[in-house]
Amino acid sequence: MNEANIKEQLKPFFEPRAVAIIGATNKKGKVGNVIFENFKRNKEKGIFKGNIYPVNPKLDEIDGYKVYHDVSELPEDTDLAVIAIPAPAVPETMRKIAEKGIKAVIIITGGFGELGEEGKRMEREILEIAKAHGIRVIGPNCVGVYAPDTGVDTVFLPEEKMDRPKSGPIAFISQSGAFAAAMLDWATMAGIGIGKMVSYGNKIDVDDADLMEYFAQDDEIKVMTFYIEGVKDGRRFMEVAKRVTKIKPIIALKSGRTEYGARAASSHTGSLAGQDVIYDAVFKQTGIIRAEDFEHMFDLAKAFAKCKLPKGDRIGIITDGGGAGVMASDAVAKFGLKLAELSEDTIKFLRERFPPHAVVGNPTDVVGDTDAERYRLALEAFTKDPNVDAILVIVLFQVPLLDEEEVINIIADYAKKSEKPIVAVAMGGYKTDKYARMLEEKGVPVYPTPERGVRALAGLVRYAQYLRGNGE
Repeated sequence: MNEANIKEQLKPFFEPRAVAIIGATNKKGKVGNVIFENFKRNKEKGIFKGNIYPVNPKLDEIDGYKVYHDVSELPEDTDLAVIAIPAPAVPETMRKIAEKGIKAVIIITGGFGELGEEGKRMEREILEIAKAHGIRVIGPNCVGVYAPDTGVDTVFLPEEKMDRPKSGPIAFISQSGAFAAAMLDWATMAGIGIGKMVSYGNKIDVDDADLMEYFAQDDEIKVMTFYIEGVKDGRRFMEVAKRVTKIKPIIALKSGRTEYGARAASSHTGSLAGQDVIYDAVFKQTGIIRAEDFEHMFDLAKAFAKCKLPKGDRIGIITDGGGAGVMASDAVAKFGLKLAELSEDTIKFLRERFPPHAVVGNPTDVVGDTDAERYRLALEAFTKDPNVDAILVIVLFQVPLLDEEEVINIIADYAKKSEKPIVAVAMGGYKTDKYARMLEEKGVPVYPTPERGVRALAGLVRYAQYLRGNGE
């Protein structure tokens, strides 16, 4: 696939001049109504700048918008069609779309290959029409696309029931529509920005490799995350992944790892999950970082979105709680990293400035009567120490003398100006969560446990090693 071609081919999915919603309706809660309302709301906010053309043979108008009775009547600027009509009517609609010259189609409708032979036959028919006319298809059996910067939102879960996250440097690609929707809802709550989401369901056409190619060229995206149940064209997947992981990190959560899971994937999207050990080998060969679970995937994505890459695997730990420091040290060993041996200059610098009861070493424990200044001194020393490649800062915001906003500004300042990655850990409840969000807003990834913070750092270390091993 030519790179310029894929950019041009997939652009209408994210930046259409005009969208036709086939199956738009005025019946609240119906799929075609929610999708129409999404575009309408985003147009009223000035985010979606294209035209909106609802299509329904039984209606003349929805909320002031003219309704087109047939695809053939659509204006010529229509470059994206979103289909939300019953499955048996989709092949004929695709023929009309082809005649109209529309080149990008999202098929939301389910009831295809995941249900058996008749569904697979319809998928083949749709694909033949698409191939013959140069049409790119996302779906069927999906929730489509969410792009907050351009206002494209084909997720048919209404905003009253599912929040939409702010924009950010993470692309999320999911085979499962329900997982994609739940993840968007969760990302909003967690304050994680998603630049583009694609749910591709049965992926009869646009697939993982296409989206890797596209997002590799998208300047707004720094890291790609994939939820995969199965890969159809393994050879192309590997070829593209090998190339793209040298440009941007790719994190994959592959389900269907067990016999039971593989069976569920087959009935869900018609995927052949394959032997998990093969996927493990493919991910290692191509440089894709495998996430163990949903939590791990976004812990990694957050670190890649906000951090620089480390030059090595030696971790420095700063903490105001001894126990948390011990947990972080265990995690460093567990995830195959090394505790940095602090330089003599660092030890001397800190001993001269810290009170006698503070622990100078790795971990450095600024202890429970710390103020923000001790964190500043420790960060100053650690960022200058040539033996430290990455820094984990644990802040127990509960300690009495710590000015929360001051320490947040100090950590954010060093994260910005240092060449080393700095991740933070904040353990606690509602009050801690508030300060963790403030720190994240300033560009520092924050984790609720030392283990999750160290595991995220391990992802950065492994990817940096992969790039160095490939001469990047």
